[in-house]
Amino acid sequence: MPTSAPLKADIPPQTAAARRGFVQQTSLRPLVIGLVGIALIVVLRLIAPLLDDLAIPNRAQDFLTLGMSVIIESLPFVVLGIVLSIVVQVWLPDGILARYLPRQPILRRACISLFGMFFPVCECGNVPLARGFMVRGFTVPESVTFLLAAPILNPITIITTHQAFGWDGYVLVARLVGGFLIANVIGWLFSRHPDPSQLLTPTFQAICALPADGHKHGKTAESVELFVRETSNIMPALFIGSFVAAGIQVFVPREVLIALGSNPVLSIVAMMALAFIVAICSNVDAFFVLSFSSTFLPGSIVAFLVFGPVIDIKMLALMRTTYTTKALVQITLVVALLSAALGLLVNYVA
Repeated sequence: MPTSAPLKADIPPQTAAARRGFVQQTSLRPLVIGLVGIALIVVLRLIAPLLDDLAIPNRAQDFLTLGMSVIIESLPFVVLGIVLSIVVQVWLPDGILARYLPRQPILRRACISLFGMFFPVCECGNVPLARGFMVRGFTVPESVTFLLAAPILNPITIITTHQAFGWDGYVLVARLVGGFLIANVIGWLFSRHPDPSQLLTPTFQAICALPADGHKHGKTAESVELFVRETSNIMPALFIGSFVAAGIQVFVPREVLIALGSNPVLSIVAMMALAFIVAICSNVDAFFVLSFSSTFLPGSIVAFLVFGPVIDIKMLALMRTTYTTKALVQITLVVALLSAALGLLVNYVA
């Protein structure tokens, strides 16, 4: 079964009229809404000190604060990811990324899982970047491998994890090895799919099927068009995911999770649930979870650091712009099982 054919070959041909219709549907309205939302977030951030003087319920204040914090933390990386995606799609010479990759699918995906070392953005920015890779011909399994590995296998995450934990408790090594293995296992599983294009949403399939026009309008104009399109797709998902995460944090007592910290199995489940809820950036999550290291076992800390960068509320909302719900459910289940197994192994060894 071929696994390294370009993505476009996996997608049914689109008629010229359908392609033109899709392009005409691209509207500035989502972008305007996103920019207005960003402006509103900035204004709320500036007037946040004044909220204490108003009669706003504590939970409402916490909801606004947490939601804004996640968006403000993630927004620079999302924009960086979109910019890098445009560089990959428009400005890099054709075939430059694939030229030095092995032809053997397993080795090829293993190399792609290390791309995060050269594109050090957090998980939010990796979504538009993975979309750019697929538009340039990467297969769906290759894009998933990159998307799952890059948040962990990048220099910023490695440095912050080392500063937080050093070499104690196998945390750093287990995070790096576990992230690499989980990404490649899922990439291999998806490579066995009879029709990988079915893992993508119809909207993104249409984007991938658009014919290359050879930059007939100029690279700058095409870059602006891509920025508008990607921003329109990604920003609403970022806002929705961030505030859903904030809502769950406000109404789910964290004390319930902390009370489970001493149990070798339940502590892993609790920390994975916490990672799913807090939706914190992979570049700084090591410092966040460090405060739990005195009450939770090392395996549960590793499970948090491996599961969280790949699967959280915000990340799933962003990935839904590209992959189907069924594909995301499959990814979530496999990542959860492998992360839990890794945590149990670390608890046994440590």
